[in-house]
Amino acid sequence: MQKKSKEKHFIKKPTYEGGLKALRLFIQTHLQYPKTALNKQIEGTALVEYTVNYKGEVIQAKIIKGPGHGCNEEAIRLVKLLKFKIAKTRKIKIRFHKSIQIHFKLPKEKNQTISYNYTSAKKKAATEETNSNPGYNYTINLG
Repeated sequence: MQKKSKEKHFIKKPTYEGGLKALRLFIQTHLQYPKTALNKQIEGTALVEYTVNYKGEVIQAKIIKGPGHGCNEEAIRLVKLLKFKIAKTRKIKIRFHKSIQIHFKLPKEKNQTISYNYTSAKKKAATEETNSNPGYNYTINLG
């Protein structure tokens, strides 16, 4: 007969409701790229250490490493919005220390347009005389 094994950890770590995918989606949807970083074309990763209280709220956050230019402040703002699910801890009020990386990548420009004009060599001489454009025109919208 085998004995039932007890739980390995007395205290369970806090989890984000929905898991890692939901956490990434939350950050992606709530991230507001700072204007100064956008103007200076700054990209990088902010490493944030934060503390979660027994209620699942982030009570303290600090930047360990970051790109600056407003990105550090935005990373702290995002982390403070997070809410975690805390397992029962037998009425012990515990603080959990965690860290997260928040990536700042410049957004791809939308509505880029590429125009392409083609005129054959034979028709080019005729167009110079008549100022008409019998060639082909292509416009490609990206985004």
